[in-house]
Amino acid sequence: MISGIHTLIYSKDAKRAREFFKDVLELPSVDAGEGWLIFALPPAELAIHPTEGKSYHELYFMCEDIKETTDKLKKKGIKIIDPITDRGWGLVTRIKLRSGDEFGLYQPKHPAAIGLKPSRNN
Repeated sequence: MISGIHTLIYSKDAKRAREFFKDVLELPSVDAGEGWLIFALPPAELAIHPTEGKSYHELYFMCEDIKETTDKLKKKGIKIIDPITDRGWGLVTRIKLRSGDEFGLYQPKHPAAIGLKPSRNN
């Protein structure tokens, strides 16, 4: 159902941040247009931590067919918060989990980095 995760990093110096991932870590990437690189990532983990303050996160689940995926999620009790919107770079909505946490869900229209193999320089 979920085909990947698109992680966002906000940087005041995005060019140098991209250079780190491209040149230092040597992560493979795709050009989503105008030199905007999207990097393939190695396997990842997700940890859920308690907080005394307000919950926060910025995470988008990626899927190949947003309509099919939202239908499946609804059947599993997941609320679709926003109507599916075409943002140019993808079809986007938000979902609300039973815990009350919200996440983005999108079907990308740009080239995806999923499936590219990260290099290993151990």
